[in-house]
Amino acid sequence: MQHGKYRFIVGFLAPPLLIYAVFVVSPFVQAFQISMTDWSGLVGTARFVGLDNFVRLWESDEFWNALWHNVSMLAFVPLVTLALGLFFAFMLNVGGRRRKNEVVTGVAGSRFYKFVFFFPQVVSVTIIAVIWFNIYNPDPADGMLNSLLGAVGLDGLQNAWLGEKSLALWCISAVMVWGHVGFYVVLFSAAMASIPRDIYEAALLDGAGRFPTFFRITLPLLWDTVQTGWVYMGIIALDAFALVQIMSVNMGGPDGATDVMPLRLYLTAFRDSQYGYAAAMGVAMLVVTMAFAVLTLRFARRERIEY
Repeated sequence: MQHGKYRFIVGFLAPPLLIYAVFVVSPFVQAFQISMTDWSGLVGTARFVGLDNFVRLWESDEFWNALWHNVSMLAFVPLVTLALGLFFAFMLNVGGRRRKNEVVTGVAGSRFYKFVFFFPQVVSVTIIAVIWFNIYNPDPADGMLNSLLGAVGLDGLQNAWLGEKSLALWCISAVMVWGHVGFYVVLFSAAMASIPRDIYEAALLDGAGRFPTFFRITLPLLWDTVQTGWVYMGIIALDAFALVQIMSVNMGGPDGATDVMPLRLYLTAFRDSQYGYAAAMGVAMLVVTMAFAVLTLRFARRERIEY
């Protein structure tokens, strides 16, 4: 009987594990293999060069420039996105006026607001990039942002935005925040809905304000969700390929101000036909991403609170 049970379990696990090995594990192994060669990706044989590609990568100013931009986005995008998501979710679920027989209420029309916040999630990232590229258009007659600033008398704040070296990366980071904050508003709202109302009511009846309630009750009870969201947003910040490719000046400009690791990998592989070197970049990206995920899960870990 036990033998038949194990055979039944193996029969169900074997196909998905095989598919995972072929389509997930195998490409990673091949990437490591290619990173040790000078393969062009098009013609000729792949000559084994050992760690030469990684040595070249270590000495590349372009790679370190792209990595620094990803790290800058990693410090900005997850923090702002999750902070805004928590704030809006808390306001939607607990920020309403007190009603009769209800101490804790959400704002009126909270379901509609959640739909509005979530809307960017159902829009293609390509469409989002094109929309914001036109919003940042420096021409006051065509660019919505400069046109709006001119209409309210703030002509001095008009700028080239994506064409300004000091602003371009932050403009793209702001679009990334805008595109993802709605998902976390809905996610955190769902998590808050599972918190018993008795806890909020007891705190508010004891005189606790909304902000102490948030930091002493809501945030600790949502910490596992916040931790997972931080890892997810960090991985997105370490990517940023689509937005940078579409929105930046000449893909990574001006003057390399918006260059990121995935874009550098793409240009190296498909423009310069250096697949071995590009594969080494991919391996480096894997190491950076895994290190970020492990460190985040390790240092952000807290004792689970049961309720």
